[in-house]
Amino acid sequence: MGRNVLESSIKKASFSCLSKIFCRFISFTINAFIVRFVGRDVLGIMNVRLLLIESTLLFLSKEAISRAALSTTTQHKNKSTWPQLINQMWITVPICALVSFPVVYAWLNWLSPVGDLHYEQYVFSAMLMAISCVFELTAEAPIFVGQVFCFVKLKVVLDTLHIVTRSIIFVCIILYDKNMAIMAFGLAQFTSAATIVIGNYAFFHYYIRKLKEYREMVKKNDNDKTLALEKFGPYYDHMEDFPFTGVTQMIPCVWTDDEPRFNKDLQVLVLSFVKQGVLKQILTEGEKYVMTISPVLSFAQQATYDVVNNMGSLAARFIFRPIEDSCYFYYTQTIARDVALKDQPRNKVLEAATVLSQVCRAVTSIGLLGLVFGQSYAGTLLLLYGGADFVSGGLPETLLRWHCVAIVLLAVNGVTEGYIFATKTSKEIDAYNYYMAIFSVTFLLLSYQLTNMFGPVGFILANICNMVFRISYSTNYITKQFNTVQMKPLQGLLPGKMFAAVLLVVGLTCKFSESNILPHSIIYHLLVGVLCGAVAMVSWCYENRALVQIGIDRVKSGKPAEKVQ
Repeated sequence: MGRNVLESSIKKASFSCLSKIFCRFISFTINAFIVRFVGRDVLGIMNVRLLLIESTLLFLSKEAISRAALSTTTQHKNKSTWPQLINQMWITVPICALVSFPVVYAWLNWLSPVGDLHYEQYVFSAMLMAISCVFELTAEAPIFVGQVFCFVKLKVVLDTLHIVTRSIIFVCIILYDKNMAIMAFGLAQFTSAATIVIGNYAFFHYYIRKLKEYREMVKKNDNDKTLALEKFGPYYDHMEDFPFTGVTQMIPCVWTDDEPRFNKDLQVLVLSFVKQGVLKQILTEGEKYVMTISPVLSFAQQATYDVVNNMGSLAARFIFRPIEDSCYFYYTQTIARDVALKDQPRNKVLEAATVLSQVCRAVTSIGLLGLVFGQSYAGTLLLLYGGADFVSGGLPETLLRWHCVAIVLLAVNGVTEGYIFATKTSKEIDAYNYYMAIFSVTFLLLSYQLTNMFGPVGFILANICNMVFRISYSTNYITKQFNTVQMKPLQGLLPGKMFAAVLLVVGLTCKFSESNILPHSIIYHLLVGVLCGAVAMVSWCYENRALVQIGIDRVKSGKPAEKVQ
């Protein structure tokens, strides 16, 4: 395989960040429209209750299977054949269909009731959300193939198209009749799922046909790729190991071979990830489960929390999560799970340690920027977003400021936890599940108790405690593992002295601006923030100029374009 996994991971993270920014902008715009003109109750039903159905079903159905399957494609071990992997990915469809029945039933009958005004639309959309999840998972096989063979742009383009399609359909229905908002949400979700399914299969149908023509041309020219690359482009190079001769081979049980339909070793790893996945889902969406199951907050309060939570989690959603996913993919392809680091190729281990250190430095710096500027600009951003009525009382501003504290911990946890899940064996993951169970129970108890004591702020405080527990475990594991090869990649978590000093000065300057300039002019207050942000970025780039130069050289070289699709 001639593809460069590190280049692919970097490019995937870059494209994903840009795509997430664009998609978040669309979602934020629509949410602002709903808050101002439709009502917070409707937003709470859609963004908390209905989206939690989608999150729960997709996570339980595919997360463990996808992560385990990616691990079997590592260059260190080839544990499964392609027919087995395709069959494995298709298991997600019946799993989702089976899980959807109890989930939808619970959402309709066991949770806090929805008012009569919205109940019929709620029932319709809840069922449609489940059907959409099952339909979307029929594309999981080509999505997996795209990940393995580094079709980076494909996933980004289709995910963006998915969001755009959903948003356009939703807005069109709302403009026709704003009273159909909840029903429009379900219809838009189902329709946009078609972009994922049709887009993936259509692309590979076209690509496989062109790949055949490319291979025939190379064969006619005595294996000289020059003319073929000029005609077809670089996206067909280094694809000698691409096994598919037709898109129908991405449908289960169509290849003829003597191998078992499923791989037993893969099933063991899947079971390990299932246990871990359930716990991680609780930790990720715990506050929504608490809000959904317990009548702690009204739908309007849930909507307020959700809006602020989404704004406070911007960095986690479109920066930290793409970086975490890319790092997970990179480490599954670089570090073998069941081989000690000291017994693995030294150059690979050194590269992995360097990448981990650099990523830790980058995400920690981003988190600290969010913490510093969030303390002075939380109220201003919320005022511009939701209007004076939305920020009245001060609760939204308080929530966002506490979110900025959590951002630093989210940055560290995403990278460190992504590494341990990519490198632990199935037995080690099983052992970690016990810790995750403790973290999950503790988090839920803290969420319920702290929410009763401090209101919605309690959710954030519980999440901060949870992040501290998880980071402590992850950093301890990584430190012990790399001590065997005398490497310390976690030193990248510490910011540089210059950057830390600049952040302190910038933070004090912004607080002064909030107290003395903001009451007279929002524009001047924002300009102060922009200037301070520029100073902070310049100081970081200067202090990390070697890392910045590497990034500039990669962009100028153009090598990723030849190796990454």
